[in-house]
Amino acid sequence: MALTITDERARPLRDLRISVTDRCNFRCTYCMPKEVFGRDFHFLPLAQILTFEEIARLARIFVSLGVEKIRITGGEPLVRREIERLVAMLAAIPGLRDLTLTTNGSLLAQKAAALRSAGLTRITVSLDSLDDTVFRAMNDVDFPVARVLAGIDAAAAAGLEPVKINVVVKRGVNEHTIADMVRHFRGTSHIIRFIEYMDVGATNGWRLDDVVPAAEILRLISAAVPLVAVQPNYPGEVARRYGFADGPGEIGIIASVTQPFCGDCTRARLSSDGSLYTCLFANRGHDVRALLRAGRPDDEIAAFLTRMWKARADRYSEIRSEATLGDRKVEMSHIGG
Repeated sequence: MALTITDERARPLRDLRISVTDRCNFRCTYCMPKEVFGRDFHFLPLAQILTFEEIARLARIFVSLGVEKIRITGGEPLVRREIERLVAMLAAIPGLRDLTLTTNGSLLAQKAAALRSAGLTRITVSLDSLDDTVFRAMNDVDFPVARVLAGIDAAAAAGLEPVKINVVVKRGVNEHTIADMVRHFRGTSHIIRFIEYMDVGATNGWRLDDVVPAAEILRLISAAVPLVAVQPNYPGEVARRYGFADGPGEIGIIASVTQPFCGDCTRARLSSDGSLYTCLFANRGHDVRALLRAGRPDDEIAAFLTRMWKARADRYSEIRSEATLGDRKVEMSHIGG
């Protein structure tokens, strides 16, 4: 039976997000703007990135400490070669209840069936607008929305249903397309989650004025489609759930800025170079790769992870203010969302 370890705020360790690469084939303006992540940007060399075997070993240790859910992230995880091999390794870990992956969908049509066969439980696709002009501008590599939609269809056909679709909402950019997104996916099993634009990292030029608050997002959707509130699936669920008043289906709204949920956060994050981060907004990680490559035994690594989690007191979203906005924070592309 897995242990239950808690941090300084009595939050258990239940979820692990594993970044498998810091690279991405998109340059979304809120995550990896071209002005910073251009042709001259130095991504991590292969030797510094954890191997699949190292990731699987750490995942087994995390599960022994209470982790029940693992999400594979990036960068864009599907650009990592043979990612389905890692999925199979993780799916074989006893005690892991949920294995999922977040992708921009660009390579999903080619990969969906292999990912499902390897043991992936669910998938989340980032899709910020169905308006092709808006979507191409937001991904900033002129990638067409039709190819992401084809990836979503392929995931559903492979049995990765319901697909969760994440929409980052930015003022003056895509909030006018929210209702169309809801109408398009209504009647499918897919779940759309609208996310307030967050100040992750230090390169996306975040301003509070660019945030469309959850309450406004809810009003925009409700004006087009009547909604009713739905109870959370489990304690600590980050999305506030809503069903359609006149039929099946649901949406979610993630309000990290205006309605922080730090008090229920059970997530640890492992970067592609093997650093443990205990908050999405952390400014530094804890080096686990060094322990792995020094040949330390599992119990020593488990003890290190336990110490780091027990010392955790992060609550950035609760204390966000003018004073914190200049903090140097790890980039989302380094540790995933």
